[in-house]
Amino acid sequence: MEKPMKDSLNEIKKKYDEIAESLKKEEILSDIKQYTKLTKEQNKIKDIVNMFNKFLDIEKNIEESKILLNEKDEEIVQMAKTEIQNNEKLLPELEEKLKLLLLPHDENDDKDVIIEIRGAAGGDEANIFAGDLYKIYAKYSEFNGWKTKIIDSSPATAGGYSLIVFSVNGENVYSKLKFESGVHRVQRVPTTETQGRIHTSTATVTVMPEINEDVEIEIKDSDLKIDTYRSSGAGGQSVNTTDSAVRITHIPTGIVSSSQEGRSQLANKELALKLLKVKLYDLEMQKKKEQEGSFRKLAGSGARSEKIRTYNYPQDRVTDHRISYSCSLKTIIDGKLNTIIDALLAEEQAEKIKEAGII
Repeated sequence: MEKPMKDSLNEIKKKYDEIAESLKKEEILSDIKQYTKLTKEQNKIKDIVNMFNKFLDIEKNIEESKILLNEKDEEIVQMAKTEIQNNEKLLPELEEKLKLLLLPHDENDDKDVIIEIRGAAGGDEANIFAGDLYKIYAKYSEFNGWKTKIIDSSPATAGGYSLIVFSVNGENVYSKLKFESGVHRVQRVPTTETQGRIHTSTATVTVMPEINEDVEIEIKDSDLKIDTYRSSGAGGQSVNTTDSAVRITHIPTGIVSSSQEGRSQLANKELALKLLKVKLYDLEMQKKKEQEGSFRKLAGSGARSEKIRTYNYPQDRVTDHRISYSCSLKTIIDGKLNTIIDALLAEEQAEKIKEAGII
């Protein structure tokens, strides 16, 4: 291993050990905010440190085995040679894994997300498809032990949603779901189709990282237009006798956020304001990436009007167009998105390796 890389790894290990010692202190244990912050910092480098410790252990084993080569017992010498040979094969593999772990991560990867799904082209079928996508993400979240909560929804008369907004909370949620932003296309025979013709419809998905407490998003009261209205169910039917739903319009940008899932008008206002902050942060994040020229072809990087995936029901196939990857539709409908997400992660990793000049 090159000295600069080993020096960097030793610094990371030192930082990890320092955090571990800090987490034992009474003043840290009694401060939930500080304890959570340090734990997150430690978790970010935990895999690197564990892999590096394994690397160091093997290096130590090789050095100890080399000492045994001076023994007079031929059997011990042969065992030492075998041990050295086996361990020396492991070191390059571990070094490559460490290179991957050292690659820069998206600053938002460990954040929770808010997802907005809209029925787009295709009328009723597009809204039904939007509902299907929500079910897929809900199942995928359940598999991962993540929690989902609906913030706003506009149920459609024929089923599904013209709009549904929900949060996903858990570990490293954005790192997985960031790939889902874009236009999703479905090809199937709608239940209303009497002649068996295949229709093509679309729904848009926007995945936005939630904001940490230390992120400042300044919003002037004078820039907000706040409306209240009655919560509605499928087909616009009122399900609340009071104007508890809240819609907030950010006048400078025209961004609209709303919530009708809270138990009170105050709760909905807080949820709508939180969503507005997330949307404004996401807008700034996209502008920054564009200015820096850091767009990649994968999600979280490019135009959200871009068609990223097709769900073909007659052929039982889902195709992600960014990486030309196809898999079983039934697998995806069951919420088992890992098959696609793992492929996208591998492609993202390959891009980063190329950018970093690591061959």
